[in-house]
Amino acid sequence: MASASNSLELVVLGLLKEQDMHGYELKKRITESFEPIMRVSWGSLYPALARLESKGAVKAVEARPLMSSIPMTGSLGGERAAFRGAIENSRGSRNKKVYGITDFGSSLFFELLNNDYANDEKSFSVRLAFAKHLDPEMRLKMLKDRRDRILTGFKSSGRTSEKKRYALEPYVELILEHFRSTSSSDLAWIESLIEKEEELIHNSKTDVTISTEVDNQLSQ
Repeated sequence: MASASNSLELVVLGLLKEQDMHGYELKKRITESFEPIMRVSWGSLYPALARLESKGAVKAVEARPLMSSIPMTGSLGGERAAFRGAIENSRGSRNKKVYGITDFGSSLFFELLNNDYANDEKSFSVRLAFAKHLDPEMRLKMLKDRRDRILTGFKSSGRTSEKKRYALEPYVELILEHFRSTSSSDLAWIESLIEKEEELIHNSKTDVTISTEVDNQLSQ
């Protein structure tokens, strides 16, 4: 089954695939990009990094200051001040542990990304955020699996609405009504994504077919 720790590890590995980062940068990126999906504290991020490091999925790497970022102001004094600032920042960063992803970490990332059991709303959202790393067929499978999960829940709520309810019946009905409304919206959204992926796959296959036909004609 999926877990919150798996989702966090997937996010960390996905972000580290883009570039090396220290803990502060990772937390900032997660907060900026994933706050609607998950809330991450220092008390959850650093244990996750420690787990990934113990597995050999991430490693400490050396931070290299970007000296090319020093502005050329045309003023010798200004450029000297900017250079001294870059040196001080470089020295200050020596105590900050910078993390990079390993080959095993990349394999673990794809394993978590392809986890068919990670299909609850939160885990699905995290996987979808990194779906660009999947091939179109796997993206389509992920979307269809999520659609099936929504349909199963939708049918289940319909069966529940037909059963006799007791003291809380009016409020139970309100909850089920909200669930069905949300599920209908989610279902329409998923169906639109599936349609787009199927169109991409179709266009890709068509392009390959045309290219093959052209190659065959040229070789004759």
